[in-house]
Amino acid sequence: MAKTPDMTKTMQDMMANFPIDTSSMQDAMKSQGVLGEKLTRVALSAAERSTEISANWAKDSIARMGELASAKQEPSDYAKAMSDFASAYAELAAEHMAAYAEVAKKVQMDTVDLMLTAGKDIAADAQKVTEKATRDTQAAVKKATSAAETK
Repeated sequence: MAKTPDMTKTMQDMMANFPIDTSSMQDAMKSQGVLGEKLTRVALSAAERSTEISANWAKDSIARMGELASAKQEPSDYAKAMSDFASAYAELAAEHMAAYAEVAKKVQMDTVDLMLTAGKDIAADAQKVTEKATRDTQAAVKKATSAAETK
């Protein structure tokens, strides 16, 4: 009866001749970590600034409410106070919404900048890895070819 040949040694030799470089994966993971850290900083900075804007808006509103709540001598003074409060609050709202828009614009610009930079870095890294893999594969093929010719 024919015996099935053991291909284990052949496969091990073949895999040993085709090097696999895991450093590119490690570099990719490090790059992803750095990108994530930078994006987190952008988000946290925006959250901090938004919180400051909200707190200022609340303080300004409360201060205006104090003026509105004070006792008046004439009934018409209440109407005037309410009118003044409404126009001041509309002005405050416009100012604070503009501040929020600036925060959003900054986040958008920072994010686009980070993504463009990351894209360039990834493209450069991919080119380096591809070139190295091509050189390594060509060397392995030459080695395997010369080894096969000597047998």
